[in-house]
Amino acid sequence: MRTYPMALLAYAFTAIMAGTTLPTPMYALYAEHLHFSVLTTTVVYATYAGGVLVGLLAFGRWSDTVGRRPVLLAGVVFAMASAVVFLFADSVPVLLAGRVLSGLSAGLFTGTGTAAVVEAAPPAWRGRAPAFATVANIGGLGAGPLLAGLLVQYAPDPLQLSFLVHLVLAGLAAVAVLMVPETSPRTGRLGVQRLAVPPQARAVFVVAALAGFAGFATTGLFTAVAPSFLSDVVGIDNHATAGAIVCSIFASSALAQLAALRADPQRAVAFGCAVLIAGMAILALAVHVASLALMIAAAVVCGIGQGVSFGRGLAAVSDCTPADRRAEVTSTYFVVAYIALSLPVMGEGLAAQAWGLDTAGLTFAVAVAVLAAGCLAAILARETRRVRV
Repeated sequence: MRTYPMALLAYAFTAIMAGTTLPTPMYALYAEHLHFSVLTTTVVYATYAGGVLVGLLAFGRWSDTVGRRPVLLAGVVFAMASAVVFLFADSVPVLLAGRVLSGLSAGLFTGTGTAAVVEAAPPAWRGRAPAFATVANIGGLGAGPLLAGLLVQYAPDPLQLSFLVHLVLAGLAAVAVLMVPETSPRTGRLGVQRLAVPPQARAVFVVAALAGFAGFATTGLFTAVAPSFLSDVVGIDNHATAGAIVCSIFASSALAQLAALRADPQRAVAFGCAVLIAGMAILALAVHVASLALMIAAAVVCGIGQGVSFGRGLAAVSDCTPADRRAEVTSTYFVVAYIALSLPVMGEGLAAQAWGLDTAGLTFAVAVAVLAAGCLAAILARETRRVRV
């Protein structure tokens, strides 16, 4: 069997996810043109997570009933609508609307796109298809700020051109989805995704979810505030550099997840937490000494820690969850992750408004490091008890 259906779906996945991070290098420009603070920037960014959660929970199960292609096409429509809204964004409410639409597109694609890529894989690729879907997802998240940063810095119309390009990419994604056969058996039923964790999985879930929370909070920080850090703290106004820094955290996350696929889940989560602590230390030092090199290093190290702790944390939870409960547990895990993508970042915005961006950054780094250290200690304590038994 040919691989083109899987490749076309992976392209669509990448193109749509790229649109969700496309505005990152532009936040500083929006703030300048519309006269708002870092706090407003973090609120605009965090609104995206709300759209993702609505898409995941309200429509996450629909593709099992109506098919993958209709849901993916709906995701493309939301992505294109978001790009159109951003093309004419002239106020904060319009930016918020654009981010909600972008979040809805991501919410529809996150689960359905992964399932479609895996189902479209030929037999020879079946074992590698989940990893391929992961690369498409996170690769798109990293490509968005890199593409936008280059266009904003070196091309005309910095607040419009990126979204025009994304409209073309999203249109091609729609064509790609229409070209592949339906992969869903359409055996499910419509309804809101239930959230629950069975008793036998709760201890592992709590630790894994907190580790995932720390990692996603870090990702949110870089995606929402890295350009402001770079400009206000380091003194570099190059939007391409800002986009490259955000891209690096997603790239290292994707590579780390692939490298850790066969690692023991519990030990891998512990390793990821340790790496996150190191990343926070580097970030704190980068903010303190205003170093670009250290900020890039912090993004790479934090990406590794986030990728390993999140990916293997999900595996650890799945291992101790009955097969018929995995969908609801996985959804619960993602809800925790997307809350982490929004609330801590808004807290960072409040802290920046009260204390300044550098002090807020240091405080954030300490808080995440403490959370990751607590997760690491819990895992080590469990491993010690297991050895004694």
